[in-house]
Amino acid sequence: MTAADAIEVVGEDFFTDPHTYHERWRAGGPVHRVLLPEGWAGWVIIGYSEARAALSDPRLSRSPALIKDAVEAKGGTAYVGDANNILTAHMLASDPPDHTRLRHLVSKEFTSRRIAALRPRIEQITAGLVDAMASRADEPIDLIEEFAFPLPVSVICELLGVPYADRDRFRAWSHTLVGGPGTIEDRQAAGFAMATFLQELIAAKRANPGSDLLSALAVQSDGDRLTELELLSMAFLLLVAGHETTVNLIANGTYALLRDRDRYAELLSAPAAHASAAVEELLRHSGPVNWALTRVTTAPLTIGDKEIPAGEIVFIALSAANRDPDRFASPAIVEIDRDTGGHLAFGHGIHYCLGAPLARLEGQIAFTALLERFPDITLAEPAFEPQWRPGFLIHGMENLPVRLTKR
Repeated sequence: MTAADAIEVVGEDFFTDPHTYHERWRAGGPVHRVLLPEGWAGWVIIGYSEARAALSDPRLSRSPALIKDAVEAKGGTAYVGDANNILTAHMLASDPPDHTRLRHLVSKEFTSRRIAALRPRIEQITAGLVDAMASRADEPIDLIEEFAFPLPVSVICELLGVPYADRDRFRAWSHTLVGGPGTIEDRQAAGFAMATFLQELIAAKRANPGSDLLSALAVQSDGDRLTELELLSMAFLLLVAGHETTVNLIANGTYALLRDRDRYAELLSAPAAHASAAVEELLRHSGPVNWALTRVTTAPLTIGDKEIPAGEIVFIALSAANRDPDRFASPAIVEIDRDTGGHLAFGHGIHYCLGAPLARLEGQIAFTALLERFPDITLAEPAFEPQWRPGFLIHGMENLPVRLTKR
C-alpha cells in the first residue's frame, strides 16, 4: 500500500473524543495516514507494539529544524521563530548525541533522592488544599482550579525555585504553547513572554543561588555544563512538563473514577493500599498525553504494513497504544488490579519522561488524600460533559465541577 492509497480525516471533534477515532481506525491496522485539521497529512501509530518500537527508533527524529522543514513541505505552518528556537534547545527536542549529553547533565541534579525528599512537602501541600476544599464541601467546586492544578504547580515551583505568585502567568503561557486555542502569533507571543520570564529568573538564581534545582543547574561548574540557551530551554521543559502532566493525571483520573462507581468503590476500600496500582491504571486508561511530540522520518521505514518514506511527519498515539486490546484486555474499562506493566503514558526509550517518579508520587498522594477525606465526592452535575482542550499533545479538561461531602 502506498501513502496515497488511503487517508483518514481528523475533524475538530477529535479533541473531544480521540478514542472513538482510534477505535474506528484500529480495524484497519496499527498505522494510518491522516489528514489533520490544519490541512496537511502525516502518519499516526496506534498499535501498542508498533508505538513502543517507534519510540526507540533512531530513524524517527525530534529535531525541530527537520520537523519544521517536513511540515512546511506539506503546506503546513510550523511554530517557528526566535522564542521557539530558544525554548526547544532541550533534551526532548534533540537526538543523540546531543540528547545523551543534555539528559546526563539534568539527571545529575534531578535525582531520585531529590524527588523522594519531596514527599513530606507534597503531603503537606496536599493536606492544605484538602482542608481548604473541606470548608466549601456544600457547594460545587472546580477540582482542577482548587486541587489538580495548585498541587503540582506548588511542587514544581518549590523544586525549581520559581515564585508561586507567577503561577497564573506561566499557566496561561503553558496552555497556549502545549495545546490550547490560539494562532501561531499567540504561541509566538507566549513563547517570548515565557523566555523573558525565565531569563530574568535564571539571572536571579546566578546572583543568589539557593537549594532549588534551577539554582543547581545554573551554577554547575564541574566539567561540561548547560549553555545559557540550553539552561533556559531546560527550565521551560521542566516547568511546563512538571505540572501539565500531573494536573491532567489527577483531573482525568478523577473523572474516570467518578464515571465508574464500581471502580471508585474498589479504590475507596483502601485508598492508600491501592494508590500505586490505581495511578498506573489511570495513566494507562486516561493518561494526560494523547499523541507524543511530533517526529520526522530521516530514512524510509516500515511500520506494520505501511511503508513510510523519509521526510514524513509521524505521530505516536500513546493514548491509543495504551488501549490496544492486543496488549490490554478490555482496555476501555478501568481495572485497578490490572497488570499495567509496560504502559506508554510516560513514553519509552531515550525520551522516557525524566519526571515520571515525581508524577507518580504526586498522583499517589493526591488520590489517597482526596478519597480518604471526601469518600462521597460526585460530579456536580450527573450529566456533566467536559470541555476538552483542543490539542493533540495534552488531553485535558478545562474544568471539573464536583461536589464534596465530608465525613
